[in-house]
Amino acid sequence: MTELLRTLFITTPGTSLHLEGDTVRIYHPDKPGRHILPLLRIEHIVVWNGVDVSDDLIMRCAGDARGITWMTRNGRFLARVTGAQTGNPLLRLEQTRAYDATERRLGIARCVVAGKLQNYRQLLLRAARDTDQARRDEIRNVAEQHAAALTAVAEASSITELLGIEGNAARSYFQALPMLTPYAAKGRTRRPPRDAFNCFLSFGYGMLRTAATGALEHVGLDPYIGYLHGVRPGKPSLALDLMEELRPLLVDRLVLTLFNRKQITHAHTITDPASGVSLTDDGRKFFLTQWSDARERTWKHPELGRDIPAALLPLIQARLLARHLRGDRPLYTPWVAG
Repeated sequence: MTELLRTLFITTPGTSLHLEGDTVRIYHPDKPGRHILPLLRIEHIVVWNGVDVSDDLIMRCAGDARGITWMTRNGRFLARVTGAQTGNPLLRLEQTRAYDATERRLGIARCVVAGKLQNYRQLLLRAARDTDQARRDEIRNVAEQHAAALTAVAEASSITELLGIEGNAARSYFQALPMLTPYAAKGRTRRPPRDAFNCFLSFGYGMLRTAATGALEHVGLDPYIGYLHGVRPGKPSLALDLMEELRPLLVDRLVLTLFNRKQITHAHTITDPASGVSLTDDGRKFFLTQWSDARERTWKHPELGRDIPAALLPLIQARLLARHLRGDRPLYTPWVAG
């Protein structure tokens, strides 16, 4: 059995983190008292602008291969410290060879898109059960379009064609979301988001990208050499590949639930003069609490035949990809909720 270790999220400006023996001490001048957590129980630390991390703690985490990630106030990635690079360099050579081999790259990319579309369908079909007949028929129609797209994915002869199929499916999916919640705008907006729903989606995707990057580094893969998303400077393409199958059920479903339960309030977001929407400090804290709870929820993993905590899914999928690249598995098998 694998123990589920925690990610420590620190968002409050003015907070500082210090090494104290085998613990991390959390200090803020407005919060008196001694607040410590055992490092043994922490797998990853994520901090936002305005949070200081002591040199001693950074060095200890680097030595233990415990990642520290810095984020902007809007949840965009800034930097990451992981210590010495792990993994077998032979695996990274195979990763590069697979990218250079057209058919092999296309095969992995097909699996990535297929997993995403299958989980789109899962989310849509489950949501359709709780709606009225008219919306149920419309939602199921979109799910059927995704089923047809899966056939096209299997027959795609190039990455460009595959990206076109994925893009069309994503557009139809986001246009259908207002039928799942009255709080969703039609279509996806980002950089900046134009409404609270898209704002929470973007923040959730940022958290998932951090988890996917850490999982790939943990197994020794290079997060910047991807198959569907290719290779572009500064873009963690393989992390974006790994995220695709996980987005619908780990992020979208959570955000839909929070809005439909009316747990999101006006105090959680703020709109700037240019109509961009961002999270407030209260919004960040609220979502991170919900995100941490959701990471402990178990999901059926058909490949393993057992329930797995959501927090471990990126790591398991990274390992399955590594096994495929080593030649131990004929195909990469994406995670599709059972």
